[in-house]
Amino acid sequence: MFSAVFRALPNCVAQRVTAAYFKAITFRSRGLHSVSTKEQIHSKMRVCVLPALQDNYMYLVIDEETQKAAIVDPVNPTAALEAVQEENVSLTTVLTTHHHWDHAGGNEELVKRYPGLEVYGGDDRIPALTKKVTHGNKFFVGKLEIEALFTPCHTSGHVCFLISSPGQPSAVFTGDTLFIGGCGRFFEGNPEQMYTALVEILGSLPDETKVFCGHEYTVANYKFAKHVEPHNQDLLEQDARAKMKRERQEPTVPSTIGVEKRTNPFMRVCESSVQDHAGHQDPIATMQFIRREKDNFKG
Repeated sequence: MFSAVFRALPNCVAQRVTAAYFKAITFRSRGLHSVSTKEQIHSKMRVCVLPALQDNYMYLVIDEETQKAAIVDPVNPTAALEAVQEENVSLTTVLTTHHHWDHAGGNEELVKRYPGLEVYGGDDRIPALTKKVTHGNKFFVGKLEIEALFTPCHTSGHVCFLISSPGQPSAVFTGDTLFIGGCGRFFEGNPEQMYTALVEILGSLPDETKVFCGHEYTVANYKFAKHVEPHNQDLLEQDARAKMKRERQEPTVPSTIGVEKRTNPFMRVCESSVQDHAGHQDPIATMQFIRREKDNFKG
């Protein structure tokens, strides 16, 4: 897999390779894994879904009232800038969920193009970082409030970003912590941390919270989820919807926290059906079991 090869490289090498890569090609909608879409979260917040690389997503988050915007995980700075220009908004902020090149690889180029751009993240390894955040830190893009949710496991400095406006539905940008139907590998963490991230932190958000994740892994994730819970009717229905979307090359994002709690085995480690599959009654042991099983799952 294209992304996996570069994740193994030292960060400084990966950044140079990324820069050379983007100089060598021009991204167009043809050949991308999904079409770009726009999601109106509510009257004051719009999200542009921007596919990148083989299966990544970047997001342009727009405050409708001030027309200020943030870009989430801009690995392809050219496509990010094109979206900013197309939407005619003022880019003020970069939100980087973690330091892996396929999420942070465009930061330095964007900062060169926009001097004064603020780059937020939870890890000193993030390129061009200007604002390091910890759990519960809050700041604004226009009038949209952004809260950092510290979710280490995939990487030790992983952060999800919850974006909200008073009295309106929220959206959470989960990078490689929570995927639709799955979760990220435990590269720098352990099952206790992922349990905290998925069940205690993200699982406590309102069910209607929109979920925008870092990769288009949904159909493959659902294949494993059905292996864990073959009789989960909610899961079967979501799997059918996801397959229809992918046939039309449409993104499967966003999901919602409520959907994930009903269908995602990694958010369901307290459920007897998932524990019975794992042969454990402890949710953390169940988390460890199903993650190891997923790592080797062939379907």
